[in-house]
Amino acid sequence: MDSSSSSSAVGLGSVDWQLQHFMEVESQKQHFQQLVHQMTKLHWEKCMDKPGPKLDSPAEACFVNCIGHFIDTSQFNLNQLEQTQKSKPVFSESHSD
Repeated sequence: MDSSSSSSAVGLGSVDWQLQHFMEVESQKQHFQQLVHQMTKLHWEKCMDKPGPKLDSPAEACFVNCIGHFIDTSQFNLNQLEQTQKSKPVFSESHSD
């Protein structure tokens, strides 16, 4: 194998890594969107016993409580994701040479 072949093989490895990373990120986004949808549905069913033109006080309190828990959970998950990303090797220019 000559040097041009080996350097293009390294370049392809870099592309494969980038594609894999992209797919992982997109998969995480999709998973997060599914969780948001499930939580929204769950909280709607829990808090809205009788839909009307205005929220009654118990429904409003229920939604405020659910949103607070959702924000806390989202922040926790974001922190965990950041910790995971920090522990993974970062892509550098040395991979593409």
